[in-house]
Amino acid sequence: MREIVAALLTGFLFGLGLCLSGMTSPAVVQGFLDIAGDWNPALLFVMAAGVAVTFIGYRVLVPKSRPLWASGFSLPTATAIDAPLLSGAAIFGVGWGLAGYCPGPALVSLASGRTSVIIFVVSMLAGMILVRWMRMGGWAKMKGTPAEELP
Repeated sequence: MREIVAALLTGFLFGLGLCLSGMTSPAVVQGFLDIAGDWNPALLFVMAAGVAVTFIGYRVLVPKSRPLWASGFSLPTATAIDAPLLSGAAIFGVGWGLAGYCPGPALVSLASGRTSVIIFVVSMLAGMILVRWMRMGGWAKMKGTPAEELP
């Protein structure tokens, strides 16, 4: 139960921070990416604050034996810079630039009820499902190739 409460509080704080900083507005994000035009540095400050808080958190909290309200830390273990990472990052960047949303702000923006946000989130979820299906060998099954023979 503590983990659920911690997740709800953390999600609420994250959403509140996104709203207060203006990151739920595609115009702010696209303004940041428009370095040759009417550049808006707001996103740079939000990123810098996020990196600073994360840096402090990793230095102060992670050395402890376990989190306050969870059985253990969930730290990433992947370290490879490979084709799936690079292609995923490129697709993410294109989507971010075109729509002005990344997953967190898009989910928070669902509360607005705007059709464009709903379409974006449904499309994002469809892309996630497609990738999971492909990684489970769905593409190979369609082509008749055993999944273990795929790169």
